[in-house]
Amino acid sequence: MPDKNGYIGYMKKASISETKNHLSELIDAVRHGETVLILHRRRPVARLEPVAGPGNTEIEGRLERLERSGIVRRGHPGPWSETVKKPPPRPRGRVSPVQMLIEERREGR
Repeated sequence: MPDKNGYIGYMKKASISETKNHLSELIDAVRHGETVLILHRRRPVARLEPVAGPGNTEIEGRLERLERSGIVRRGHPGPWSETVKKPPPRPRGRVSPVQMLIEERREGR
């Protein structure tokens, strides 16, 4: 749940002095996908976060962070994805597409 500043509570937090004293540890955490919020007198001033890999957009990076933190889960293509890629069937002769739909509904398809 975001706090009054809009930051999410599961994010690792460190004061400026903690950051100076433990920078290597914080960088290791960031390498493993965590985001670290840097605080100055309990107010957020900076954020350490993983850099998106080559070809990734900023939105992709945000999605990856949300997925790692368990907030979202991306869908995976199912067997229907191949069906969606195929063009729809052409109507037979001069039959109206609406008429074809009505026939399919009557047949229970």
